[in-house]
Amino acid sequence: MTDLKQKDLLIKEWLEEIKTYIIEQKNEDLEVSQKTADNDLVTRMDKTIEEKLVGKIRSHFPSDKIVGEEGFGDQVDSLEGTVWFIDPIDGTLNFVKQQENFAVMIAVYTDGIPECGYVYDITQNKLYSSIKGEGVCCNGQQVQHPENLKLNEGMIASSSALMGNEKKPVIREIGRTCMGVRMRGSAGLETVEVLKGNVIAYIASNLKPWDVAPGLLFMSEMGMTASQFDGEEIDLLKDNSIIFATNNAHKEIVNMLDA
Repeated sequence: MTDLKQKDLLIKEWLEEIKTYIIEQKNEDLEVSQKTADNDLVTRMDKTIEEKLVGKIRSHFPSDKIVGEEGFGDQVDSLEGTVWFIDPIDGTLNFVKQQENFAVMIAVYTDGIPECGYVYDITQNKLYSSIKGEGVCCNGQQVQHPENLKLNEGMIASSSALMGNEKKPVIREIGRTCMGVRMRGSAGLETVEVLKGNVIAYIASNLKPWDVAPGLLFMSEMGMTASQFDGEEIDLLKDNSIIFATNNAHKEIVNMLDA
């Protein structure tokens, strides 16, 4: 199967299966454990979902490479060929403590170019999806391009870790310059807030490739800007501190970070 439209339909079928599984299982024993810190959690669901998705990809696209959060994919050191990025539950802490504000995320890249991306807000039943060149849709309905607002004309989203980082007081200065700061605790859902125009920027540090891979396509399709803090391109082979923003807000944020 090589047709992108067919691939898109197949991925959406998989995501519907995953949604059903999550809804059926989310009240069962999640078998929560810590990874690198008290608030860096992993559950049985994270592992099972990634394992399910990796199995489906290997069955249909055996020559493709996979980058997954829970380690069921491959060791990838090049974006040559087709690479899948999987975040089985983006916002695991929210999933455990709130049972909402989390998403399942998938993105497919070929030779470093995004083909399609997906952020599924499970509890709100909203699937944000994109095929390169066709914009971004929510449940099949086109998302309209937001207004190109300046920093002082809208709110921003940020991670709590970054906003509370005493070594980066400029982040709080950015927060004071805009109209307000909002946090959802899920990189995928923060990205969705940007593309909908609910916030004019999302700023976060040390995000993994699977946290940003769908969002890079979304920002491109919406005519918005994505970069590292220094304005350089985001590198999907490493962790990145990122800015997803309107073009006007992005310029101002990069200038403030560089000051």
